[in-house]
Parts: sequence; C-alpha cells; structure tokens
Amino acid sequence: MNKQSIGNTGINVTPLCFGTSGLGNMPDTYGYEVDEARARETLHAIFDSPINFLDTGNNYGLGRSEQRIGDAIRERGGLPKGFVLSTKVDRDMATGKFDASRVRQSLEESLTRLGIDTVPMLHLHDPEHARDLNEITREGGALDELFRLKEEGIAQSIGLAMGRIDVMFPILRERPFDVLISHNRYTLLNRSADEMFDYAASSNIAILNAAPFAGGVLAKGGAVMPRITYQPADEKKLAPVRAIESICAEANIAPGALALQFSMKRQNMTSTIVGITKPERIDQTLDWANAEIPPAIWDEIESLGFDTKDPEADREYKPG
Repeated sequence: MNKQSIGNTGINVTPLCFGTSGLGNMPDTYGYEVDEARARETLHAIFDSPINFLDTGNNYGLGRSEQRIGDAIRERGGLPKGFVLSTKVDRDMATGKFDASRVRQSLEESLTRLGIDTVPMLHLHDPEHARDLNEITREGGALDELFRLKEEGIAQSIGLAMGRIDVMFPILRERPFDVLISHNRYTLLNRSADEMFDYAASSNIAILNAAPFAGGVLAKGGAVMPRITYQPADEKKLAPVRAIESICAEANIAPGALALQFSMKRQNMTSTIVGITKPERIDQTLDWANAEIPPAIWDEIESLGFDTKDPEADREYKPG
C-alpha cells in the first residue's frame, strides 16, 4: 500500500491503521467481550498484514490493550521493521489528574507494557475528560511535557487525540503538532470535523480519522449493532443508518465499504483508523478499501444530508 508521511518526522504510514481499543476488552463501550486468546490471534494477524500502523492508548481497557500488544511484540521478538506504533498519554483514571508529571508517568506505564524504549507516535488523549484543562494547557503543563518528550527523542512524533471539536480545535491552533486523531466526527453520518481537518491540512498536520463506522453500526448493521457512537440507538436515531443501508442494498455494496472509503477518499487524509477485534476483519477491511463504488452512489449519499453537531454530546463515557 502507498504510504503517507507524518509531517516532517520521517514516519510513513499506510492509509489504513488498525485501532486496538477493543482488544483491551471494553464491553461498556462496545457491548461485547474480547478475551486474551482472541486478542493475541488478532494482533499477530495485524503484524502479518500489509498494514504497518497500529493505534492504542494508555487507558484502553485500563491498560489491557497495551499489555496484550506488548505480549504479542515480545512473542515475535520485537516490533516488525517499519511498523509504526501509536499510543497515548492519559489522565489518571481515578483522580482525573493530567499535569506534566502524569504525562511522564503515563508514558512510562505504556513503555513498560509495550516493552519498548521509544514510541514512533504519541498523542495527548481526551483532555476534555481531565479534572482541569488549565493543568494541561498552562506553561509547564501536560502539553509542554508532551513536546519535551519529543525533544528528548522518546517520542518521534506527537499528536492530539480527542473528541470534542470545541476543545480540540483551539489547542490545535496553538501548538505545532505533527498529527491529530479525531473520532466519530467524520463519517457518513457526521462531518463536524470538516473545518478542523481543512486547517490541519493547511498546517502540515497529518490527519488520522478514527471510527469511520460511527462506533461499528455502519460495519455491522443497525439490526446487529443498534448503537451509534457507543450509545444505544432507537429507531429514530437509526433512520439515517437505515437510509444508507437501503442505498447499499440496492447497489449490492457493503455499507462498511462505503463508510470506509468515504473517509479514505477525503482530500489530505493521511490514514483512517479502523477498530478490529477479530482476525477475519483484516481481510474484510482490505476488501472494503478496494471495493468498486459507482460515482452515482456518492451522489445518493450526499442527498441524504449529514449532522454537524457533536455526535457524543449525550455519551456516558466509560473506559471499560
């Protein structure tokens, strides 16, 4: 697969990235369990695939995602050559503390679990859920510490990964980030990240769009997974999903292929992060990325319209 560069860092990634939060076993978020054996099998399949990019985070499954990834890396004798591993520093999950010392502590926890000394990509994660945003943005705060980690060579590239655009966009404008991750804000259902993505592209900030399936419903279907952005959805909320599914059924196209390519084909998109929790999803994702979709289908999708409000405004955040 043709690789895209992460700013001027020398890092090059495939246009698809596999997200591994679900591999940390997060039933409160995804509605199902993932045991250790399934996670291990999936991780080895990822490392054997043509995708060179994997994303995790300190608080995914309260550390289980990183630990399982680290176990797989150790079983293989190290991270495969050319593979790009992305993780995130997180607040203290008990207190909400997210100052400079917590950034350093969070990274040390991650490096220990993963069994590595440096990380190719490191993001500050979910500052909107911390106890005090000023603790993060002030001089000598969490963001200053994040950039210091890059200066020290512990992180090769640094980014900002979060949900709320109203909090994320101002921070993004103030700092020379290499990369950003936004989730659920650029999908067939919602395009609230559009303006921010345009700014990032003009500022040489690599764009990683996560959760193109709106939390899974556009991949598994509303009948199988009646949840949108990790929350139960009634028939009224599922109506846009049903409309997309109807168009796809008429054209004999998998809704997941349409949702994935919608993200991948956006101008200046660096990579799309797709969460997977079973090995067979790898080939399915690659098939969807290469599926032929007639141009007329995109016109039909555009006619449906889309939302620009925060898709997680009513979400009850749970780390498990």
